[in-house]
Amino acid sequence: MSKFKKRKGGGSPGISTASLPDIVFMLLFFFMVVTVMKNEDLMVDVSVPKADQLRKMEDRSLVSYLYIGKPLPQFQSEYGDAPQLQLNDKFSSIDRISYFIQAEKDALPEDKKDKMIASLRVDGDVTMGFVTDVKTELRKAGQLKVNYAAIHGEVGK
Repeated sequence: MSKFKKRKGGGSPGISTASLPDIVFMLLFFFMVVTVMKNEDLMVDVSVPKADQLRKMEDRSLVSYLYIGKPLPQFQSEYGDAPQLQLNDKFSSIDRISYFIQAEKDALPEDKKDKMIASLRVDGDVTMGFVTDVKTELRKAGQLKVNYAAIHGEVGK
């Protein structure tokens, strides 16, 4: 008889989870640093029209937004209450659209430049003449892929 018995079927030791919080916080920090948030401060009032036949954009990184609408109250003293064009975070004239489109295309990789889409977010009260002028400048700039932003809803209500 021996004092020490052999243990049969002891199994393998459990996995240590002591470093798990370190890994989680490291991943969290990584994604916080790498993630890019695109925040544009709207300076115009845009009530996007309703539409019943919509398609989602496939790759939003290829979309450049042009906002057209009445300036917000804090900007009306300087710009009036006539519809204005906003490109990125500042008001702009229609003749600056070609520079805006070129700068947006320059920021894209070479293989995606021809896939860029100009998305018009137009207030429902803006006249079609202003929108036509914007579309004409987009055509002159070589930007032929244009869409209108809308929200899902029944038209006419």
